[in-house]
Amino acid sequence: MCGINNATPDVSAKELPEDFSQKLDELDEYGVIDPRVPSKYRGTVFDQRDMQALGKVQVLRRNFKFMTMLGFTSTVICTWEILLSLISFVLTDGGTANLFWGFIVCAIGLSLVYASVAEMASMAPTAGGQYHWVSEFAPRSIQKPLSYIVGWLSATGWQVFLASVAFIVGTIIQGLIILNNENYVYQAWHGTLLAIATISFSIIFNTSLASRLPLIEGIVLIIHMTGLFAIIIPLWVLAPRGNVYDVLFTFTNNGGWSSTGLSAMIGLSSPFTSLIGYDCAVHMSEEVKDASATMPKAIMWSVALNSIMGFIMAVTLIFTLGDITSILDTPTRYPFIQLFYNATRSLVATNVMVAIIIICLTSCCISEVATASRQIWSFARDKGLPFSSFLSHVTPGWNIPLRAVLVSLCISALIACINIGSNTALNAIISLGGVSLISSYYITIACVLLKRLRGEPLPPRRWSLGRYGMAVNMLSLVFLTPIWFFYLWPIATPVTAQTMNWAVVMFGGIVIVSFTYYIVKGRHVYTGPVVLTKRDL
Repeated sequence: MCGINNATPDVSAKELPEDFSQKLDELDEYGVIDPRVPSKYRGTVFDQRDMQALGKVQVLRRNFKFMTMLGFTSTVICTWEILLSLISFVLTDGGTANLFWGFIVCAIGLSLVYASVAEMASMAPTAGGQYHWVSEFAPRSIQKPLSYIVGWLSATGWQVFLASVAFIVGTIIQGLIILNNENYVYQAWHGTLLAIATISFSIIFNTSLASRLPLIEGIVLIIHMTGLFAIIIPLWVLAPRGNVYDVLFTFTNNGGWSSTGLSAMIGLSSPFTSLIGYDCAVHMSEEVKDASATMPKAIMWSVALNSIMGFIMAVTLIFTLGDITSILDTPTRYPFIQLFYNATRSLVATNVMVAIIIICLTSCCISEVATASRQIWSFARDKGLPFSSFLSHVTPGWNIPLRAVLVSLCISALIACINIGSNTALNAIISLGGVSLISSYYITIACVLLKRLRGEPLPPRRWSLGRYGMAVNMLSLVFLTPIWFFYLWPIATPVTAQTMNWAVVMFGGIVIVSFTYYIVKGRHVYTGPVVLTKRDL
């Protein structure tokens, strides 16, 4: 059994040894694949090599290919749809100019971040993702505790994001009810029930329809792309046009901060949140055919596709908003719903346009159930969570981590219930998701950068950053540092118990809880994936 010091030289696919294919053919596939996995879902010899190198046994179906994974990743992110639902934040801090320039900055910065992630996904295509990479690439003295904490952060981030999207779907439906029925009285528990219903609906696609999930993702990708034009065309045709100078070069400070620059940095949370989360594809690695080559391409193509679509929506919004004050004060609680109605002056048209958003975000929820459940299943497989033996079970015949899927349902439902007592607490939990994922990216990229700086070898990969790897890793960390800091700030002043962003407290709590559990039990049962890694091909 070899550790990280036995890693093969830092080479790309073109530099693999001539006898590499022969060694792949000599692998005993039944040593890395559960015999109960149907033969057509066992992947390629490269997948077998990767599973053997990672010290894992394939128990899931490899039924995703490039296009279906592109659809999966794109629908998880839902960039232009999420941007619509979060537009009030950037309009409060920074205004339309901040949305335009901030989106460009975030798209470029996150492209560097996910290029780093894509390369690591090619080195080690595992559902564990960040915590596995930290276990392999971190300095030996801190490999075990650091990867353990990253595992908790990544698991927390995706469980929270799942609950967040379901809650957004539920409250958008409430917004439509308000628009159509003036006598409707907004109740927080209505939104909670709708959120739970959305998650429950999503569970169906991840259980009884699990084998059809790739087909569903391909169909939803078409809706995701065509839906954009179904939204922007009516806005460009019917909505008033903003002045170019005011829209692109006038930054605002409606949050009451000490300077417009500070307000703009806080407002970057909207475009950034709409673009975060492409590691969702990584956590499906063990269900992707030819994962070490397919995953990086799917990640980078989805980054490009969603960035372009998100930018088109951002430009459309900033030029067609009309009176910003009126849409921010909308009784629907979602400015984009009021924007649609102001532009079309038709309840029918508005309902259809918003329905497209609801369908896309519901598909996002379906995909996030898969991502969140695979993340906790993988971490439990390495004994990183309480009740790991229960969570790591894969139901025979289903070839999915059914228990992890159902636990994700329960966790998300409980998080949604917080909204009944406190909308402030729920908003803080939503922020916690972003901070947790950012932290996992930061630590992971820092570990691989440190290996590069020390001149230590990295595993072979079929998708490589080549000589630009160190620069890309460095720029990624430079970009993430201020984003992480301002992500924890509240939206406006004065800051009270109701307006405070409690994500910083919750984030600290997650770190303390995970470290405490590590000291008490985790260090005795969690060894870290690197212990099983065998880099001998």
